[in-house]
Amino acid sequence: MLELAGIIILGIIAQWMAWRLKLPAILPLILIGLLVGPIATLYTEDGSKLIEPIWNGEKGLFPGDGLYYFVSLAISIILFEGGLTLKRAEIANVGPVITKLITVGTVVTFFGAGVSAHYIFGLSWKISFLFSALIIVTGPTVITPILRNIPLKKDLSTVLKWEGILIDPIGALVAVLVFEFISVGEGQAFTKTALIEFGKILLFGTTFGFTFAHALAFAIKRNFIPHYLLNVVSLSVVLLVFVESDVFAHESGLLAVVVMGMVMGNMNLPNLKELLYFKESLSVLLISILFILLAANINISDMILIYKWDTVALFAVIVFVIRPIGVFLSAQGSDLKFNEKLFIGWVGPRGIVAAGIASLFGSKLLAKEEPGAEYITPLVFMIVLGTVLLNATTARFFAKIIGVFLTKSEGILIIGASKASRLIGNYLKKNNRHVVLIDNNQNNVEKAKKLGLEAITANIYADTLTDNIELNDVGYLIAMTGNTEINQFAIDKLQKQFGENGAFRLPSTEEINHPENLPENGLFSASYDFIRLTEISEKHPSIHEVEIEDKEHYEALIEISRTDHEVMPIFLKDLSGDLKIIPEMSKEIGDIKKGYKLAYLGKSLEVEKQTS
Repeated sequence: MLELAGIIILGIIAQWMAWRLKLPAILPLILIGLLVGPIATLYTEDGSKLIEPIWNGEKGLFPGDGLYYFVSLAISIILFEGGLTLKRAEIANVGPVITKLITVGTVVTFFGAGVSAHYIFGLSWKISFLFSALIIVTGPTVITPILRNIPLKKDLSTVLKWEGILIDPIGALVAVLVFEFISVGEGQAFTKTALIEFGKILLFGTTFGFTFAHALAFAIKRNFIPHYLLNVVSLSVVLLVFVESDVFAHESGLLAVVVMGMVMGNMNLPNLKELLYFKESLSVLLISILFILLAANINISDMILIYKWDTVALFAVIVFVIRPIGVFLSAQGSDLKFNEKLFIGWVGPRGIVAAGIASLFGSKLLAKEEPGAEYITPLVFMIVLGTVLLNATTARFFAKIIGVFLTKSEGILIIGASKASRLIGNYLKKNNRHVVLIDNNQNNVEKAKKLGLEAITANIYADTLTDNIELNDVGYLIAMTGNTEINQFAIDKLQKQFGENGAFRLPSTEEINHPENLPENGLFSASYDFIRLTEISEKHPSIHEVEIEDKEHYEALIEISRTDHEVMPIFLKDLSGDLKIIPEMSKEIGDIKKGYKLAYLGKSLEVEKQTS
């Protein structure tokens, strides 16, 4: 009981440390597991581990095959959650570079690492290609913490983010298929019998996954499951699919849950997001327990087994040769610059799925006495730890050296996707600024997307927004919702990360009526709150530009907006086309030169001038 409680406590502490230090959680989890497992044998009095996962005399948490069963069930839940995130639309729209990375890049890694493992370590072709299949995946859980504090161009962050998300279930699927092909062969992997067994695994795995996904979706849509039981019923169905598929075709369970997750993730389910949140929370707990257990289960003899220069050579070939080759082949003919391709080639940390499945498959093959199986777990753990450590410590520095590090963040984040926000966002996009709108109103977000704007359905009270690495180039924050408290909360919470160059919000009606209370970070005009802004955007849904003669002309135009509530200045455009946000309380916006332009929302001043 003490060991089990200790694992959970240590796991959550490791997750908190990872969040605090902005590191991938897998790093402290595996390190803690090694410290209480194999390394503990070096400092305990009797030379035993502090945590012994496998039953050993009077110590141990899992007797017999208990650990194997627990790992199998935990991995099935993690892979199902990964499958839920894989969308067909995302594969179609993420662009040719990402599509090639998860196809061409996967093939290069699979064959390159397989050949390298065979010739460097002398492993059999079957074991070599199982190893290469396991290290295909990168995973968003390791990419996101590394890139979170590196300001990069949106396109660069997008490539790395979506590669991690999409390749996770794909890589897991490849590893499962390779392992199952090895398992059914048992020394005769290319015989007719082996191929038939392999076909049965594919058949039952895909059939069970597809069928149960539709059955569960049908039950959810017809409200056969009460809301309070939805998450636990879904969990039990995932475990049922895993076990039942395995009964009909041995080793087909993992394939079944990946297929089930992928099918359900592409359905229009009313509670899909809630189900995904539950699975993510459960995955955090399972991952915390799982990787301390798996790392603790490694023996000193396993570590000594790979303590040689061959390991360094294999790591160097995979990281510095195979990964860059895969990236450059995938990015051929794209708009990515050489230094951007170089950075993507440098950042490729392997993740949780790789380490978890490696331990599972390694233990299975060891039990079958497959030659070379003892290398699978320590070699994959070495690649995982090595790549995470390398990228976590060098990614920021490397980005600066090769020139992809953004010295100034010019992107703009707009809180609220109302009509006025969409008009302003569209103007910014036409002026070559990266602009992102967020709103918890799905209808507003969809309207923004129809205009071709980047829009996210998000709640600013949640922590997920700060994890979005695609917003790393954002340096301006504009809060434009109809709720002053939400606007101020957004600035208080997000200014440090997204408002380094400026954070502004709309003044409230009360603040406008009492000018002495106007905020220093007020936006655009002291005469416009959300209601007036909405009225003008409905009456005059367009943004105009007027050329400025000098500073006096600029101040005269600003004065017009204070008396005419159908004209609202928003941006000042300089001679190079750069835009400056006009803050409400700013008396000095800087030098104004002839040829500068004032962008304003409302009626056309030119038309008014002609009629007068």
